[in-house]
Amino acid sequence: MIFASRTGNRPAAARNLLTALAFVVAVAPAQASTIAAPEAEIRNEAVVREAFEQWAAGSGNVFDLLSPDVRWTIHGSGPVADTYDGVEDFVQRGSVPLVSRLASPLTPEVHHVWAVEDRVIVRFDAAATTTSGAPYRNQFVWIFRMEDGSVVEAEAFLDLVAYQEVVDNNEPRRQ
Repeated sequence: MIFASRTGNRPAAARNLLTALAFVVAVAPAQASTIAAPEAEIRNEAVVREAFEQWAAGSGNVFDLLSPDVRWTIHGSGPVADTYDGVEDFVQRGSVPLVSRLASPLTPEVHHVWAVEDRVIVRFDAAATTTSGAPYRNQFVWIFRMEDGSVVEAEAFLDLVAYQEVVDNNEPRRQ
């Protein structure tokens, strides 16, 4: 789940991801202009875009899109990099360690949403304030495989060093 470290050092995996995304950005619009997008692509993109808009507005939770038995993979290395089976597993082991150390909600700023067949790719940044008052910012690429308006598989790429710094250097909120 490596995207880029704050030092600017980009591992080979991150460069490969950026190359693949550049290809999608360059080729997908050209293909879309010559071929009508299937109805499912349009619907999937709209559902994901709406969920991110509601999340950004503070009136929704993008995780509501997840199928109960979603398979979520966080790529990279570090304690949180893993494949999670089901919403509960992902939320407890992948999300709560970070979110519990944020004093403000994580707010996304979406840069791009692409839909290709049953996949939706979202490139976004997100920011919040930690429980110690420090800022947390990260860059994300999430790739969803959709079925009937729900995410059944997800892959996530982000700066795991920044994630882990928040977990290691901030106390969880008191419930």
